[in-house]
Amino acid sequence: MSALLELRGISQAYDGRQVLSELTFTVAKGSIACLLGASGCGKTTVLRCIAGFEPVTAGEILLHGQLMSRVGLTVAPEKRRIGMVFQDYALFPHLTVARNIAFGLRDMTEGERAARVAELLATVGLEQLKSHYPQELSGGQQQRVALARALAPRPDLMLLDEPFSNLDVEMRERLSLEIRDILKQQNTTAILVTHDQHEAFNIADEIGLMAGGSIDQWDTPYTLYHEPATRFVADFIGQGAFLPGTVLDGNRVRLELGILEGRVTHSWPEGSVVDVLLRPDDILHDDTSPLRARVLHKAFRGAEFLYTLQLPGGGRVMSLVPSHHDHAIGEQIGIRLEVDHLVAFPRAQAH
Repeated sequence: MSALLELRGISQAYDGRQVLSELTFTVAKGSIACLLGASGCGKTTVLRCIAGFEPVTAGEILLHGQLMSRVGLTVAPEKRRIGMVFQDYALFPHLTVARNIAFGLRDMTEGERAARVAELLATVGLEQLKSHYPQELSGGQQQRVALARALAPRPDLMLLDEPFSNLDVEMRERLSLEIRDILKQQNTTAILVTHDQHEAFNIADEIGLMAGGSIDQWDTPYTLYHEPATRFVADFIGQGAFLPGTVLDGNRVRLELGILEGRVTHSWPEGSVVDVLLRPDDILHDDTSPLRARVLHKAFRGAEFLYTLQLPGGGRVMSLVPSHHDHAIGEQIGIRLEVDHLVAFPRAQAH
């Protein structure tokens, strides 16, 4: 697919403080991308640069191959055909739902405008509420109106800045899946900014994990989780534990738990001491296994328990276990390894 958006080595600084540093990525037409990271990593600044609200201090931003930003040039936001959805919804309280959605459609005839509003009301499932005012709606309904209003002019690119942060966990989960479906149905290219990896995994086709104004890894959610490129990515994404190991060869590492076999994600000389990443889904509960671990902590997740386990040598791992296996703290349980991705980092980087 062709790139709709290109960022080529962009940087940004405020009052001499570097906020973004040589950021490069592309977003294909029809794709949903996400900038994920903790507060202060620069992700919202990236969005503001793409939208044209902030100039860049280096690099270029292109939309459909046309230059939008470089040093000395910033095309005005209203000329970029970009829609934005904010965390505070920014709806007009004196306008009905229908009139909020129609707000940016001044160039259409009355009939075209009515048809587009009706289409979007159906898309976001708010036909029955078209005459209501924003203050009469729930937070999730208001966010759907904000999305419909941003989609109404058929923007080339949609930017969503922490759009679910004001909603409760259950509503965020549901609405994030709904919004992904709506964006895909409309074939809208989008970039989401969030600090919540579950949100990112629900919505995005590809994710850029940011830290300190740069991107540590740009990849699919699956690859970020199973093949993190850096220790920071491994620590940030998902849950897991590191166990020390010794590299035997390119396909084997010896751990306290035994010898792991598989394609090691980096090349290490024989005898290298490394930290091996083990995810909770790598450690399987198995009553018949001779390998035992002691339950230190358990968290009930409904269908599963997340157990924190102590190994005989003192190392700790986590394991996701179906919740009908309800073991007591202190109990010894059988475990076995099933590792498809052998991820290791230099032992010297251990915290």
